[in-house]
Amino acid sequence: MPDTAPAPGLPRATDNASLRAFLHGLPGVDEVGARARAAALATRSLKTTAKAYAIDLAIRMVDLTTLEGADTPGKVRALSAKARRPDPDDRGVPHVAAVCVYPDLVPVAVDALRGSPVAVASVATAFPAGRAPLEAKLADTRQAVADGADEIDMVIDRGAFLAGDYRKVHDEIVAVREACARPGGEPAHLKVILETGELAAYDNVRRASWLAMLAGADFIKTSTGKVNPAATLPVTLVMLEAVRDFRAATGRQVGVKPAGGIRTTKDALRHLVLVNETTGPDWLDPSWFRLGASSLLNDLLMQRTRLATGTYPGPDHYTLD
Repeated sequence: MPDTAPAPGLPRATDNASLRAFLHGLPGVDEVGARARAAALATRSLKTTAKAYAIDLAIRMVDLTTLEGADTPGKVRALSAKARRPDPDDRGVPHVAAVCVYPDLVPVAVDALRGSPVAVASVATAFPAGRAPLEAKLADTRQAVADGADEIDMVIDRGAFLAGDYRKVHDEIVAVREACARPGGEPAHLKVILETGELAAYDNVRRASWLAMLAGADFIKTSTGKVNPAATLPVTLVMLEAVRDFRAATGRQVGVKPAGGIRTTKDALRHLVLVNETTGPDWLDPSWFRLGASSLLNDLLMQRTRLATGTYPGPDHYTLD
């Protein structure tokens, strides 16, 4: 099993030497144990009542996402309508957590979701590579927030992280968090994307998780969905352990968002079991756990209908996203 030793004392400063000493002093991850633990939890099955509850919870956790170069205002409006009413024929289906779009389409999503509880999330900071001057990243963020984004999903500079320039990564997160401020209102929530598929080792996933949280992340997120591997169960396990240990050390709770490759109800429910067994029920809420996905919602709806009626709906019953 992964090492769950208590976290060491927090760094007293944010210079590179202090951050390096702290991050490299974190307990190492037993990669074999992490994979075995995730695989064992993936075999858990949920019975009918619990499964029905879990499916509705998973729907409420979905960040319904479209991040393609061919995205249009019409596609965003259609996706927003689906986010509000995932199944027009069944008012009992809950709404999703958020719609996630590129910054230039934030005004379209805000208009389409006006008056609904569905949040508007936007990727910023030169998504997906994150290779741009800081001022460009901050301008991207400020514009999305000014246009009404409730949440910002930023990407870290993985090159800087892998080169050991932890202060640069830390300070960029701090600056983007400041750019999420909204005069006279609550700041946009900041989700920090680690792009775990490029971090090479689980120890780096743990370090990047802690670095993002120390810099003020509201959520830590696995992936952009543009790099493989994306959201794997062992990586999500390492990140869940990090937020659990961070709360124990600081008293502050941080959310987790796996994204990329989560396509089926079975995938979603495995993640919920992982949350329950790693961090406990405090994180089993859309305020603290999200599923970034585009095609997952339809499978959740199909499985929900099958549980209620005993039959699957036809393949053309739900819109394609």
